[in-house]
Amino acid sequence: MPERLLSQAEMIDILSDVQIIEADINYQKTKEREAEEAPKDYKGLTQSYYDQLFEHYGITDSIYSQNIRYYTERPEQLEVIMDSVMQRFVRLQSGMKNEGGE
Repeated sequence: MPERLLSQAEMIDILSDVQIIEADINYQKTKEREAEEAPKDYKGLTQSYYDQLFEHYGITDSIYSQNIRYYTERPEQLEVIMDSVMQRFVRLQSGMKNEGGE
């Protein structure tokens, strides 16, 4: 049991932000390769993003890791969380298309 169990709603928020962080880092890496730039310190950048994430949610990396492990051991709950994360992005994408006139 984690020292602080995060609710499914909290995990949905956190994992949504994790997906955004990872997408941004991958985007930056792709742009860097396309521009043939010198590699950035992605380890430092990633750590900075996650530090900000943990601060925003008032958790530590340890609490995050414990909760990931907790929910991974409960696949039915994790599936609900991940489905909700995906649905959040589907709604965001749909809203962006509607605003763009598509």
